[in-house]
Amino acid sequence: MNNVLSKFRVYYTLTKPEVNLLILMTTSGGYYLGSRGPFHLSAFSNTLVGTLLVASGTATLNQCMERRWDGQMRRTAKRPLPAGQIAPLEAFGFGALLSVAGGLYLAFSVNWLCSALAISTLLSYLLIYTPLKRRTPFCTLLGAVPGAMPALIGWAAASGTLNVAALSLFAVVFLWQFPHFLAIALMYRRDYEQAGYRMLPRFDLDARFTRAEIVVFSCALVLTTLLATAHAGAVYIGAMLAAGGFLLYHSLRLSASSSRALASRLLTASVIYLPVVLVILALAKLTTG
Repeated sequence: MNNVLSKFRVYYTLTKPEVNLLILMTTSGGYYLGSRGPFHLSAFSNTLVGTLLVASGTATLNQCMERRWDGQMRRTAKRPLPAGQIAPLEAFGFGALLSVAGGLYLAFSVNWLCSALAISTLLSYLLIYTPLKRRTPFCTLLGAVPGAMPALIGWAAASGTLNVAALSLFAVVFLWQFPHFLAIALMYRRDYEQAGYRMLPRFDLDARFTRAEIVVFSCALVLTTLLATAHAGAVYIGAMLAAGGFLLYHSLRLSASSSRALASRLLTASVIYLPVVLVILALAKLTTG
């Protein structure tokens, strides 16, 4: 029994459940905002199940690809693969099975568009973002595309199509990733450099450029959220301004100092900010129809 529970914990850890929580949140937001007419709980549930399977498979396959370098970083050395808790081939089979099952599940239980978006997210994350992490700091820019795709997966699942409003939501999640992931890159800069990851520019020794980037992208994010609620009235614009002010406060504090503690606070602020924005957008839709 203990062996079964231990193996289950290994498989569970491989799926990166903490990341999947954010993915399911943005997928849910996309589904609700893209839905028209009655809300179909069964279709919504199928969307989350299929997306979770693909996301879990992607996370597992990513760790298969990066197991050698994960073992060189303190924050990842205890993951199942570098720690020797599971064989690489077994982990690869698990990840492939989840990915294929998730893509097929979405195709047959929801629609082919959201399935195609989910599979393209997997491929771009594994074949573009993952290898580029060791070659160029532009990986964050390219990785933000698959990172924002769950919003489109949810939208496509609900409506069967994509439109300008869907792209507006995609832009919000796309821009959000820069303060979020650049804060992580600052927190673990030495770890990343030790493992050969180029998450930050080599010339940016004091992180001034990266900290300026965070402020610029945070401002762009706040502006984009304001445009997304411009039709909804003063209450929602005010709510977005308050949420944006909260994020900008932490971004500006980090811009004045490369303190790891301030980067950590920005990371926490970004995790709070995104669900708040999604709730505001959902309430604006509920009110304005």
